[in-house]
Amino acid sequence: MTGAVWFYLFGGIMLAAALCVVFSRQPIYSVLSLLVAMFCLAALFVMLEAYVVAALQILLYAGAVLVLFLFVIMLLNLDREALARLRPFTLRGLGTVVGVLFCVQLIPLLSRAASGRSLAGVPAPPGTVADVGRLLFTKYLLPFELTSFLILAAIIGAVTLARSKQ
Repeated sequence: MTGAVWFYLFGGIMLAAALCVVFSRQPIYSVLSLLVAMFCLAALFVMLEAYVVAALQILLYAGAVLVLFLFVIMLLNLDREALARLRPFTLRGLGTVVGVLFCVQLIPLLSRAASGRSLAGVPAPPGTVADVGRLLFTKYLLPFELTSFLILAAIIGAVTLARSKQ
């Protein structure tokens, strides 16, 4: 498959996941759909050869921020009826399709690695993690610190909301 096909595939999946975030009635489904959208965005960054940004996307947003969202949802204490309506068996079909697609994509990579050919094909871009870190802690220090204060305020707000119901 060509790069344009992958671009449209990941873009379409990301759009569908973003719509599920907005229109889902269950907050758990919204968080999981947001996770899919963030992984698709990271895949688009990889296609643009922005590997550091893709890794930051997965580590910071898909990892830390979504864990924070899940903690807020757990602190708000959803009622048992809402949790009982979650249907994990509906996700089994989607998981099977994703697993099959992963295996189909893995077979050419394994055959290429077994034959001794290079997996990358193109040299790495000139940007390094050290350059991103230097920019993050010099030019973009204020937005970085403001983001940490925003996350701290969200945690304090979630704890306050959870304790006010008791």
